[in-house]
Amino acid sequence: MKFHVPDMSCGHCTAAIDKALKSIDPNARVDTDLTSKTVTVASAKDAAALQTALKEAGYPATPA
Repeated sequence: MKFHVPDMSCGHCTAAIDKALKSIDPNARVDTDLTSKTVTVASAKDAAALQTALKEAGYPATPA
């Protein structure tokens, strides 16, 4: 699943996003791209759960 995260702007953001997603799925594979402001996630969780975790971490996301 791929999400557009417009508020992601630095290494701290990517670390916070990684932590938020792995808090709901420790086995998730998270790939962040600051240039395109996207996050690609390989997870057993559904997109809605991942999107909620991102929002709760302060990074509202939309499917990309």
